[in-house]
Amino acid sequence: MKICVNIGFGSIVNKERVIAILSPDSTPIKKLKDEFKNTGKIIDATKGKKTRAILITDSGHIIMSAIAPQTLAERINET
Repeated sequence: MKICVNIGFGSIVNKERVIAILSPDSTPIKKLKDEFKNTGKIIDATKGKKTRAILITDSGHIIMSAIAPQTLAERINET
């Protein structure tokens, strides 16, 4: 059973730790991202590309990905 998922550019996360995949376009998510930049709990896995998805983990970190939320959800649900 695969427990990891590719979130783009060779970055891999444990899919069991992901609790939400969100679109970064809404104002509340933009504010959340700005708050996390100051805490050191934000991980940028975009390699300079546009952020298309925000992953929230059970450890309180957020991960920015250049992969679309729907694509990430499909990858996570594959088993």
